[in-house]
Amino acid sequence: MSDSSAARARRLPLSTAIAFAATSLPISAVAIAISVYLPRHYASHLGIDLALVGAAFFIVRMIDIPVDGLLGWTMDKTRTRFGRYRLWTMLGAPVLMGGIYFLFLPPEGVGRSYLIVWLLVMYLGNSILALSHAAWAATLAPHYDDRSRLFGIMTGIGVLGAASILAIPIINEARSASDAGNIATMGWFIFALTPIAVAMVVWRTPEKIAPEVPGHAFRLRDYGALITRPSFLRILLADFCLSLGPGWMSALYLFFFTDSRGFTTGQASILLAVYILAGFAGAPLMGRLATRISKHRAVMVATTVYSLVLISLMAIPQGDMLIGAIPMFMAGFMAAGFNVLTRAMTADVADEVRLEQGKERSGLLYAITVMTTKIAGSFSIGLTFFVLSKVGYLAADGAKNTPEAIRNLELAYLIGPVVFVMLGGACMIGYKLGADRHAEIRRELDERDALYDEAPIIESVTGEAAIVTPPGAG
Repeated sequence: MSDSSAARARRLPLSTAIAFAATSLPISAVAIAISVYLPRHYASHLGIDLALVGAAFFIVRMIDIPVDGLLGWTMDKTRTRFGRYRLWTMLGAPVLMGGIYFLFLPPEGVGRSYLIVWLLVMYLGNSILALSHAAWAATLAPHYDDRSRLFGIMTGIGVLGAASILAIPIINEARSASDAGNIATMGWFIFALTPIAVAMVVWRTPEKIAPEVPGHAFRLRDYGALITRPSFLRILLADFCLSLGPGWMSALYLFFFTDSRGFTTGQASILLAVYILAGFAGAPLMGRLATRISKHRAVMVATTVYSLVLISLMAIPQGDMLIGAIPMFMAGFMAAGFNVLTRAMTADVADEVRLEQGKERSGLLYAITVMTTKIAGSFSIGLTFFVLSKVGYLAADGAKNTPEAIRNLELAYLIGPVVFVMLGGACMIGYKLGADRHAEIRRELDERDALYDEAPIIESVTGEAAIVTPPGAG
């Protein structure tokens, strides 16, 4: 059997991939609700100063960042009869649910301290779910192209979770519900969705715990060695820029489309839904593009097209939904590839590290990438809200902004994302860990793993195998 035929035979079954991707539903729903709707709610409806809201998000992200490294390291060390990442997936769900309940259903009169405390709880639960999901995916699909496929499916399924959040203000606007009602509905939706999605993953997905070679014990200075690996450093820098750019855009989205482009909150949500739903098609197709031209080149294509499309947003006529939908679809299509590709590339680096050290480091590597994403996210909300408050923009309900303030809003909305996204693409110039190099790494890993027959496979509850065994194998 040829290498390509064998790779196809070992592909993760589609039913297993879709079931596993269910965790992406609440993770993506939270991402949209937290980045787009919740900051505006606390600033506008609850009356917390705009700069203080931005500061709260920044403080929480800074506190949350070192926790991710500890979580990733602990996950990689976990070995139980229930699995490694499966156990953490089950633990993350109730923590996330608690944070969501108190953030989205706050009593009147809450202040910055309340926001900080429950943001911390929410981000802890979200980190546990996101880290365990990404690291589990790396072990579930060990081959180069199959990883792009799996991460594409995960992103595509995540689009459905994000789209569900976007549908809430659209539906509620038709029912004349308030913005506060939107936030409460979002909270209850995520609260109910989380245990259902996690149960589906735990029930249907098998888990293989890779054998470990004795010898190398992880030390604190190894953090630096991981971060400075040429391939991983490029991924981190790209991930920072590709998180900061769209995150910057998300933080200012509602302000831009309502005050600059003349849309209602419901109409802006429809356009954002177009952007997100475009990812349902974009994520798997960007994964397929990666199999043809390699992952790092696909990143450069996606960032270039995304930036060009973003510039065109200023040409949208006031309140024109039809014309507005075109660039939003194109931008969303390209943006879907950002996470798909960088997360799949991180899994490739994890194989390279395991070959060298003999230890699983997927959880730690994904923790570092998540830390990078959170740093970018903290700046995207904290910095943009601070800038707007200093240039005369007023966020309170019913506030009247001057033409100069609106112009400053427009410049902030477009310049920041374009600059950072293009920098993210530039980070991929000269990237070395392509398909050929990864194939060599996998061959060496498979040969070595075959010497250790004690590596446990924790079956799913349904007993479905993780990887289809090629005919004649074993």
